[in-house]
Amino acid sequence: MPTDLEIARTVDLLPIAEVAGRLGVPAAAVEPYGRDKAKIDLDWLATQPPRGKLILVTAVNPTPAGEGKTTTSIGLADALNRTGRRAVLALREPSMGPCFGAKGGATGGGRAQVAPMVDINLHFTGDFHAITAAHNLLTALLDNHIHWGNALGIDVRRVTWRRALDVNDRALRDIVQSLGGPANGFPRESGFDITVASEVMACLCLAENLADLQARLARIVVAETHDRRPVTARDIAADGAMAVLLRDAIKPNLVQTLEGNPAFVHGGPFANIAHGCNSVIATRAALALGDYAVTEAGFGADLGAEKFFDIKCRAAGLAPAAVVIVATVRAAKMNGGVAKADLGREDVAAVTRGAVNLARHIDNVRSFGVPAVVAINHFQGDSDAETAALQAAAAAHGVEAIVCRHWADGGAGAVELAEAVATLAEGSTARFAPLYPAGLPLFQKIEAIATGIYRATGVTTSPAVHAQLAHWEAAGYGHLPVCMAKTQYSFTTDPARLGAPEDHVVDVREVWLAAGAGFVVAICGAIMTMPGLPRVPAANGIGLDAEGQVVGLS
Repeated sequence: MPTDLEIARTVDLLPIAEVAGRLGVPAAAVEPYGRDKAKIDLDWLATQPPRGKLILVTAVNPTPAGEGKTTTSIGLADALNRTGRRAVLALREPSMGPCFGAKGGATGGGRAQVAPMVDINLHFTGDFHAITAAHNLLTALLDNHIHWGNALGIDVRRVTWRRALDVNDRALRDIVQSLGGPANGFPRESGFDITVASEVMACLCLAENLADLQARLARIVVAETHDRRPVTARDIAADGAMAVLLRDAIKPNLVQTLEGNPAFVHGGPFANIAHGCNSVIATRAALALGDYAVTEAGFGADLGAEKFFDIKCRAAGLAPAAVVIVATVRAAKMNGGVAKADLGREDVAAVTRGAVNLARHIDNVRSFGVPAVVAINHFQGDSDAETAALQAAAAAHGVEAIVCRHWADGGAGAVELAEAVATLAEGSTARFAPLYPAGLPLFQKIEAIATGIYRATGVTTSPAVHAQLAHWEAAGYGHLPVCMAKTQYSFTTDPARLGAPEDHVVDVREVWLAAGAGFVVAICGAIMTMPGLPRVPAANGIGLDAEGQVVGLS
């Protein structure tokens, strides 16, 4: 069986100018990055009002068996275009951390991919490098201010801004910096987060335009003074230089699917430690240029979809018309207690047991007032009886489950799904509403997510966290939504607890203020904001062949 990379290389891509032209983008608004990638001018996009229907693709909790949410998003967009509807994708950019770690890339799979695969999965148009540079410039300017007299009176014990890197590196999670004497600054504890967890990434993805981006950057809180006053990026005159570094990165990237359909791939916050959605600018571009904008939110619906609804839609005034929940027989079997090594054996009972995970996500999505359909991403080896059991579980919760074969057949394998999505969207009875009101106290927002989405019995945390939340509320940040940083594998904070547990408590170990992005982060359980590499990282199998082509990238 050919690899995804081998499949991608069999397709002759259209010139990106042709893809843009089919969308109605004038040549003057297209900024090519080679033959098959381009950025689109923001000033031109600002003249294009949104007109399409917004479709969110989410999924059950991820398992090592793979669910294919990005693959399904691509297959759905290709299928909508096959049926004569204009659909435009809006996806996240992959992080190099997973590419060289365990998960691999994020350009889809099989016949449902966005291309050029290698470019998108690696350096692409340089957006992540620009975000990393802007993030670390802020850190350098902060340390420099302290070194040259600390005119703002920053308490070095209360510096909260760390550094960023788009590579998994556990050794950098916690560090001591500025050793070696007075010439190197004041020693203090610090650390690194992966770039996709950076608040700069979140600012770029939630910004309306370049001016709004700079305003968000200026509001980033990096430290506190000795009398507990917040110190922002504006206070140390960093926001202008940061915006300069990001002036091209904020423009959305246009690429194409293997079937030549348009896709905006822009921004890439993780959903387990950040808000998990592509940029507002890219989503609005898809809404302006297509009848349907197909977008995705990271990991399972308990993380990505909740943050899409409560953070992105709230901030940008978006209202989804329909939701697709991706599920697989394999994921249901794993949630039903089957080990990965045994997934090849038929086990209808395990599918039925594990379908409780899908049922929980269906109920959660519908609680936001948006109609849903389930896409069963078909894997070779799924039996008819197992598929029927998963369909029956969805039907028991009032939702149709459609078997899709887009991995093998491209858009042709998802036409039935496309018709169902179009029917839902066009006759939409959506009454979208976020989970909680903006005026709810911060800890009660955390409780609303934990009890309403995770079905926890409650939330535990330390007096220090309660005091910190109260301090931020007094400082005027109480209206912000909450971004939960939690394991993606479970509704609980324990990645081993699969299915749909209810008898659990969510422990919040610390909270971060992301004033520029516009949310408060609640760090739950043992989740890390700088991942580590596995025992055998994917990087060990990636290289160049005799012709200089990349091999081993998945």
